[in-house]
Amino acid sequence: MKAIRRFTVRTHLPTELQGLSELAANLRWSWHLPTQRLFESLDPQGWAEVGGDPVALLSSFHRSQLAALAADPDIVQRTRELTEQLRTYLSEDRWYQQDVAGTEHAPERIAYFSPEYGITAVLPQYSGGLGILAGDHLKAASDLGVPIVGVGLLYQSGYFNQSLSRDAWQLENYPVLDPDNLPLTQLKEADGTAATVTLDLPSGRKLHADIWIAQVGRVPLLLLDSNVPANDDFARTITDRLYGGGGEHRLLQELLLGMGGVKALRTYARITGTPAPTVYHTNEGHAGFLGIERIEELLGRGLNWDQALAAVRASTLFTTHTPVPAGIDRFDRELIRHFFTGPLAPSVPVESLLELGTEDYVDGNPAVFNMAVMGLRLAQRANGVSQLHGNVSREMFSGLWPAFDTSEVPITSVTNGVHEPTWVAPEIVDFAAEALGMDAVIESDWSQVGKIPDNTLWDLKRVLRRKLITDARMRLRKSWLERGAGEAELSWIDEALDENVMTIGFARRVPTYKRLTLMLRDPERLAKLLTDPQRPIQLVIAGKSHPADEQGKRMIQELVQFTDDPRVRQRIVFLPNYDMRMAQTLFPGCDVWLNNPLRPLEACGTSGMKAALNGGLNLSILDGWWDEMYDGNNGWAIPTAAATATEDERDDLESAALYDLLENQLIPRFYGSEAPEATPGELTAQDSGALVPQDPVPHQWISMIKHTLQDLGPKVSASRMLKDYVQQLYLPAARSGAIFAADDFAAANQFAGYVEHLRQNFDAVSIEHVDSHGVEEAPQIGDTLTVQAYLHLGRLRPEEVQVQIIYGRCHVDDDALLDPQMHDLELAEDLDDGRFRYTGHVTLETSGSFGYTVRILPAHPLLASPAELGMVRLPAH
Repeated sequence: MKAIRRFTVRTHLPTELQGLSELAANLRWSWHLPTQRLFESLDPQGWAEVGGDPVALLSSFHRSQLAALAADPDIVQRTRELTEQLRTYLSEDRWYQQDVAGTEHAPERIAYFSPEYGITAVLPQYSGGLGILAGDHLKAASDLGVPIVGVGLLYQSGYFNQSLSRDAWQLENYPVLDPDNLPLTQLKEADGTAATVTLDLPSGRKLHADIWIAQVGRVPLLLLDSNVPANDDFARTITDRLYGGGGEHRLLQELLLGMGGVKALRTYARITGTPAPTVYHTNEGHAGFLGIERIEELLGRGLNWDQALAAVRASTLFTTHTPVPAGIDRFDRELIRHFFTGPLAPSVPVESLLELGTEDYVDGNPAVFNMAVMGLRLAQRANGVSQLHGNVSREMFSGLWPAFDTSEVPITSVTNGVHEPTWVAPEIVDFAAEALGMDAVIESDWSQVGKIPDNTLWDLKRVLRRKLITDARMRLRKSWLERGAGEAELSWIDEALDENVMTIGFARRVPTYKRLTLMLRDPERLAKLLTDPQRPIQLVIAGKSHPADEQGKRMIQELVQFTDDPRVRQRIVFLPNYDMRMAQTLFPGCDVWLNNPLRPLEACGTSGMKAALNGGLNLSILDGWWDEMYDGNNGWAIPTAAATATEDERDDLESAALYDLLENQLIPRFYGSEAPEATPGELTAQDSGALVPQDPVPHQWISMIKHTLQDLGPKVSASRMLKDYVQQLYLPAARSGAIFAADDFAAANQFAGYVEHLRQNFDAVSIEHVDSHGVEEAPQIGDTLTVQAYLHLGRLRPEEVQVQIIYGRCHVDDDALLDPQMHDLELAEDLDDGRFRYTGHVTLETSGSFGYTVRILPAHPLLASPAELGMVRLPAH
């Protein structure tokens, strides 16, 4: 029998417990262990049943239960104390207020746009690394007091739940999420009606969206929901699924995220009285249309296109998160034209907008509109998410700056980090508090870890392995039952995995470049490692493939079919439906974190960082973050095959290197057998049969754990990442934005005029002649080279250009400069008729082949980079 109507009955808490509602409404509980433990203590069984969701837990209580809790003085006292702590946390000065806010032009509000956010498993609005990173970004911002406001979409089904068929094929199920049952509040107008944003679409259609707020500590996260009665049936589905559609559906998602997101920010500022953002951070191209909405606003204030573009660029940061061109959204150019020929942004010239996303470079496709290209052209500053990824991004987007060497492409790097309070296991927190003191826990300070006895740290790792095994067995049983197995077939699961065996984790999205099945390249060799009677390994694997990625699904199927083999199934398991809840047990429980992507296709890869925070050692290809942070003592680097190798040769070589490292380095070190090997009589069987030495403390392994905690921890912290963003990108963007906006955008007007002046006159600029003197026929180190350049600047003035000598070692075959240095030449003489002589001096510092050239660049105090405008003049050859 079904109800004819359904509605949500809100829990009314007794006065003594009112603080619980306040604690549940702020997602700080998701990383604040004392608050989690308070909710768990209200009803431990109920807490487990609702998956650690405070809102769901409170909603499950009967009046009699609430009355009993209100009569418990310990519960009441803890509720009161934690509520006061939360209020203090939300109001006190933190790092940003103490060290940054007094800086000139420090932003009062920074807008952070992302298509997904991984805050907690109870708010499933994420698919993988980008979302988890965005969640960690907001949490770290909250802890540091950085005044960020997040903008995203509220997906009615989030991302899919994964299960497996009997033949190991991935199945997808999309849950229906009710915002009233999520830790969200709806933004409302003063009269109590829902605050909405509206996009005017072609043919008189409109796209409306409500605004929901997830309060992430001090950071409000605005989520737009198109599932509202005012929309037609199609419009209501725009926010149905994360990455669920294509074509027009996907475009409308991105229009709503970008343009609707800016409208939501304006509405939020108006209703709450909080400052409007002065810096806008775009993560990937998905939110790129935010720049178009801001330009539309400025055009409405009387600026022209060039002035508005200059002002918007000055205060915008674009972060690219993919080193794979196929991972970038590209739309049919005519579809973009269709949507913007009309009321969506009526003041924006359509052809100028289309130019922003045009692939007008070698091998580009002029028929598509590239969202990443638009993102870069709408931002004065851009970055990749690791040092290596910065290099890859400069190469990938070098076509936008064709006259410059790749190293000069204006894309910098801020290496990602992870939010320690979210990802460090509670057991480790308690252990550190007892061993090192609470101050060390608060500051994430492991500098004194060397004082901790090895055996106590090893016992802790065993506890974490045991917790993972318990969780894995439960998930494994559930999966097999869903695949159609009967209970009578599953007794073996009770013996699956062993707390004394080296445990290797591998969990992430499953695109082909991450190579889930590389470990299966030699299945017999892997099986031998898994079933070794004395020194076995075990693997815990998880990951989802995009529903449209058939090749990724086949990789999962191949892996799962291998794990089904009775010979190995107690030592290798695949756990379906990887999410944050699983990850928070998996990372701490693993001794080794495996990552074997195709180099250099891993932008950063933060899963290994989370493992490191829990004392895990990384075994990884030198890609992403590992390329810059591997030091030989915090894990192992899997060698990479030469670029000339075929795909099969590469996978054969790299899988063999993986097996070699396991057999010759990891396994001996984990089992403490790098010292003289123990004789069989010195081994004992424990639990399910793994053999361990009588003194099973592997001191060399534990030394690596201690080094990892002490040295790597601060480097992979999201707090470090946020401080880098603030100092390197947010503050410069805020300063530029303030300068461009001052005095009714006077600087934007002047700068736009300068750029137009360059466009009209730079083609006439030339380097007529270059000569040098000061060195003999056989120059020596220490000699001074004097260079003179005769230039024709035409209608440009010397103060409008920068003249440089570029010099250094020179390739003997093609005269290419290697690791060149740059030095400004000074104006020496006005030769009339737009001709000038520049001169400068260079000291020869190295022996060998030496070369130099001269170039002319635009010069303006408001340029963020000499390459920003893509203009340069070199000598004619």
